[in-house]
Amino acid sequence: MIYIQRALQGRTVLIPVLLCIFQLSACERNNRNIEFDRYLYRDTKDLVRFVYDASRILEKKGIKGVEELRENRFRYRTATFYLYVYSLDGTNIFHAGMPEFEGKSLMDVTDRSGKRIMELILRAIDNPVNPHGWVHYSWWEPGKFYLVPKSSCHFKVTGPDGSEFIVGGGIDYPPEEKEFIRIAVDDAIGILDARGRPALDEIEDPANEYNYRDVRVFVFQGDGTILVSPVVDEQFQNLALLDCVDEVGHRPFRKALERLKNKEYTWEVFLARTRGERGLIKKSLYLRRTRFEGKETFVGAVTDLPQPP
Repeated sequence: MIYIQRALQGRTVLIPVLLCIFQLSACERNNRNIEFDRYLYRDTKDLVRFVYDASRILEKKGIKGVEELRENRFRYRTATFYLYVYSLDGTNIFHAGMPEFEGKSLMDVTDRSGKRIMELILRAIDNPVNPHGWVHYSWWEPGKFYLVPKSSCHFKVTGPDGSEFIVGGGIDYPPEEKEFIRIAVDDAIGILDARGRPALDEIEDPANEYNYRDVRVFVFQGDGTILVSPVVDEQFQNLALLDCVDEVGHRPFRKALERLKNKEYTWEVFLARTRGERGLIKKSLYLRRTRFEGKETFVGAVTDLPQPP
């Protein structure tokens, strides 16, 4: 109030106002650095911001930042998501949703599909194609007894004392972001390039990051040979992908390959039915072109498109 009264007589108020503007600008720059425009849903953006802001506390204060989180535990559990912190050996340091985990190692914990969650997190935080450390698995809500689908993002941070932490948070019943399959497909191409044919088994393994919920990364060659099927094991079904049609007769794979003659990747929209829906919904095929064992090869996945509220 004193500053306002002085402002009426002079320019004293200009200093705090300019500082405030500078601070807001710095905040906006930080937000731009974590690339919210990757996401189409507000819930996803809110979760990334929530986890990133908490990670900044540990980056500045190290282990003392963990004490700050514990003293303000209620702030880090909302109706939508909660925060957790792990050391790199898989030991939980802070858990706003399930405090009984604190001090315990979750390195060997798996979900019902066999996903070793901490191993997936450790791979995600060091994966350049997955800048926000996304991992998808099934879990349960605090105080509940049934499984729900979950997607969690993570940031690896180093405190001023050199201590390293994984700061994460997840959302139950997550929206299916296009960014999620972009990560899975681009990563699959990376391991194909690095490991060759053994990578096909990794991509097909339901316990790995290339398969989650209704998403399945698949691989096929330019002549139609399927290396990893988008549906069932290829030995049980002779699937001619280029001739497959959607619910209105369009051939999304054939159209996508036409587009890929002049670029490395493409998104193709098609129509499908979904569980519990009588009408049609839009889905999106993400397909990338690469070379595998000297042959033109395509790696892709399918996800739902954002639906109107």
